[in-house]
Amino acid sequence: MTQTKTKAAKADFADIRDWVFDLDNTLYPHHVDLFSQIDKNMTAYVSTLLQMERDEARKLQKQYYLDHGTTLQGLMIHHGVDPDDFLEKAHAIDYSHLMPQPELASAIKALPGRKFIFTNGSVSHARATAGALGILDHFDDIFDIVAAGYVPKPASATYDKFMALNRVDTKKAVMFEDLPRNLTVPKALGMRTVLLVPQNLEDTVTEWWERHSDEDGNVDYITDDLTAFLNEII
Repeated sequence: MTQTKTKAAKADFADIRDWVFDLDNTLYPHHVDLFSQIDKNMTAYVSTLLQMERDEARKLQKQYYLDHGTTLQGLMIHHGVDPDDFLEKAHAIDYSHLMPQPELASAIKALPGRKFIFTNGSVSHARATAGALGILDHFDDIFDIVAAGYVPKPASATYDKFMALNRVDTKKAVMFEDLPRNLTVPKALGMRTVLLVPQNLEDTVTEWWERHSDEDGNVDYITDDLTAFLNEII
């Protein structure tokens, strides 16, 4: 098993031509806590849909997230919800918590080759988020849950669809993610993999399956500072 690295070496990424980034808790730090708003909206949606108390709805929401990759996929399979209605309500959030990140923008712009956002969220959410961060203009395209046919990461078919659509040479590509399980397929396809973790991991509430293990062979690099990591490369 390859040892996970915490530092990037420019030579390790010299041949990379496609840079693929997850969105939430990846392009902005976990402590910004933007996703908590989405999380609350999803719990409220499940509670209203199924006439459940909040705690019960949240438990089911998290179970669907674990079992199916997204809460939405579970709701579509088990309850036939309208995905567009769910996405609209889930992403009805306040983006003012996000501040422009000019140093991150400069780093992404300087990366050689194409840059993509590959998210289990929607294009509108990705545009609003990346726009607030001041990095939207530096991406070539956004591949969202709609483009994936509502089949989320970590499903291998979704990665295959993204790679085929964009003609990605996986041997010359890298994936940045905050969920270890979403790096399993990229690693198997020959991509380099970078895991983003919270800066204060011990103070961060996460599900057990969202956490990185030293036994996880799918993570090449691990960092809690995306901007610093990219600056080491460029």
